[in-house]
Amino acid sequence: MKMLKSTLAVVTAAAVLGVSGFAQAGATLDAVQKKGFVQCGVSDGLPGFSVPDSTGKIVGIDADYCRAVAAAVFGDATKVKFSQLNAKERFTALQSGEIDILSRNTTMTSSRDAGMGLKFPGFITYYDGIGFLANSKLGVKSAKELDGATICIQAGTTTELNVSDYFRANGLKYTPITFDTSDESAKSLESGRCDVLTSDKSQLFAQRSKLAAPKDYVVLPETISKEPLGPVVRNGDDEWLAIVRWVGYAMLNAEEAGVTSKNVEAEAKSTKNPDVARLLGADGEYGKDLKVKKDWVVQIVKQVGNYGEVFEKNLGKSTPLEIDRGLNALWNNGGIQYAPPVR
Repeated sequence: MKMLKSTLAVVTAAAVLGVSGFAQAGATLDAVQKKGFVQCGVSDGLPGFSVPDSTGKIVGIDADYCRAVAAAVFGDATKVKFSQLNAKERFTALQSGEIDILSRNTTMTSSRDAGMGLKFPGFITYYDGIGFLANSKLGVKSAKELDGATICIQAGTTTELNVSDYFRANGLKYTPITFDTSDESAKSLESGRCDVLTSDKSQLFAQRSKLAAPKDYVVLPETISKEPLGPVVRNGDDEWLAIVRWVGYAMLNAEEAGVTSKNVEAEAKSTKNPDVARLLGADGEYGKDLKVKKDWVVQIVKQVGNYGEVFEKNLGKSTPLEIDRGLNALWNNGGIQYAPPVR
């Protein structure tokens, strides 16, 4: 009987995941709709991206992306649950089906996109790059002055290889100290166990904001790598991948069109702009292609915001992080954020 149960479990898993070991088309959306919420994997606490606020609510740009997916699928941005994961746990949680989407400041690379049974939909939540955070008392003005430094690095990230490449290319030596969480890395910098903390620059700004004396620390000017951060889903489920991809593009298109959480309902009813009418479901049935309702973009923007609103609320100049849009500005405003049209 025990063997029979085990065999049935394997057969059931195979039916869900498919012969290749990856999810079959439609499996994720069907499962999400059946249980009534999106299970979203986020960081274990990174300000601006995903961190509990004073009430315990997970807030940040990565968390809001999952809320936007819920708004598109259910018409209700609150139908999402969060799993807080460290860097080493994140991919296993997605591969195993523990979460439906990973939205956790994760860099898109060829090996992750093609060799792990995962797929990056292609929308980039945040264009980033690896940098260095140092105590100003160290007197360092450039990363090229870090010869012999002890450097705190979070394990299980692309940072380890990139830092190794950078120091080798510049003929510099360093001593790495690895930690499982970003908080552990930051605390070690603050205690003096290491000279410098390295990570994506967005994380450096986030971690600096949590230190006892943030103004005592400086982010060095160099950016030593490309780190395009975005959501991740399981490979083999094109239907779910398309939803996750186009949620991001819809938020960018809304910002470009001047559609905000405050005016989206009025625009949906009265716009004379054909592109906006298609985007907001006033013209055409483009939601059908994604198996969502025709007002899916209206619900995203109304309940969560367009891309610019979400960026400014979580990362912008009015937040403790004070991050400039930079590369993450729209393509027609000095950045590289660019979305294909809904049509």
